Amino acid sequence: MPVVPALCRAASTASAPPSELGATRMVEVNGRNFFVVSSGEDSGGSPVICMPGAMGTAETDFSNQLKGFAGSHRVVSFDPRGYGKSRPPVRDWPTDFYQRDAEDAHAIMENLGFSSYSVVGWSDGANAAVHLAAKKPEAVRKLVIFGGNAWVEQEDIDSYEATRDVKKNWSKRMLGLHVPVYGDELQPMWDGFCDAMKAIMARGGDICQGEAKSLKCPTFVLAGGKDPIVPNFHPEWFAKNIPNARFHSFPDGKHNIHIKYAEEFNKMVLDFLAE
Repeated sequence: MPVVPALCRAASTASAPPSELGATRMVEVNGRNFFVVSSGEDSGGSPVICMPGAMGTAETDFSNQLKGFAGSHRVVSFDPRGYGKSRPPVRDWPTDFYQRDAEDAHAIMENLGFSSYSVVGWSDGANAAVHLAAKKPEAVRKLVIFGGNAWVEQEDIDSYEATRDVKKNWSKRMLGLHVPVYGDELQPMWDGFCDAMKAIMARGGDICQGEAKSLKCPTFVLAGGKDPIVPNFHPEWFAKNIPNARFHSFPDGKHNIHIKYAEEFNKMVLDFLAE
């Protein structure tokens, strides 16, 4: 059950810049300060944490969900370590960075007073969300993932390399979202991500295949049928290998289905969480 708003405010460890999407706070866990945004404090609904993708933040990645879920859930999102307002220091890429993101998300929810919650993960956040649900089955009630990949192969590396030069290859929308956040740090940070993916492939390519197959919680896998970053075989693999997973594809969707089809996406996820 969600804690009352007063307890959530008490969990704040430092002041945070305001957001139009909800209450903000800096939360210190695992030796780092995290920028956290929450909404729906008066909804009386069960808690949900939204885990951003690579380079993403609560505000760039989940504005539609922080607003759209707030009527029936207490919604939490955060800037992962090294991203957005959870800096300095900037992001680094140890071999266990997905597991580390999972631990950070769980620690944030514990800090806010939530021992049980659902998880919505996008892209890199989906991969970390699978690790979280596998490692903390007593905490994760339901899981929603989209845009993730359980392993890396050459086709994935080629997609990342095609986007490496952000000025040449990123869309105006993507640059418009991320340049204000990172400025001159954007290119070296994206280089770090691309290099991290190559390092994963060099180690054999696995990201979370074993963890996905071990999941016990109800899981909803969504996908964009025309995702240029994550080929369709990745969400299809998740749907086939996560026990009793549900699957839905937006035929014309790309990587950002929760933004492009926000109303439909939110309804599907809210119906799943309500079951």
